[in-house]
Amino acid sequence: MQSVYPVLRYPDVRAAVDFLCSAFGLTVREVHELPDGAVVHVELEFAGDLVMLGPGPAPRSRPADDDYVVYLAIDDVDAHHERARAAGADIVRAPSDTDYGSRDYVARDLIGLVWSFGTYRP
Repeated sequence: MQSVYPVLRYPDVRAAVDFLCSAFGLTVREVHELPDGAVVHVELEFAGDLVMLGPGPAPRSRPADDDYVVYLAIDDVDAHHERARAAGADIVRAPSDTDYGSRDYVARDLIGLVWSFGTYRP
């Protein structure tokens, strides 16, 4: 059972959902809206785990390329990388093998947050 839930804020939550689903393969589990249609909470699922999104300002500063906001463990790094690249993700680091046995790549989302993907499962 998951105990830690990343919560990310985006100025345009709907655009973030569209991007994260198309580029990184997350799926929508729940969307909560106000009566006027404004999105206030989203739960996205990836391999049975959840990431939550909500409205908020863009980051005040762009994270450094090695500041991973979220790490997702995946099986096929190369295929996932191609999907993200084709969807317009900014690839920070192409797939490569690490000295600890993982294959990883790093990308930025539509507002510049850094996401890392790899085969390492703690």
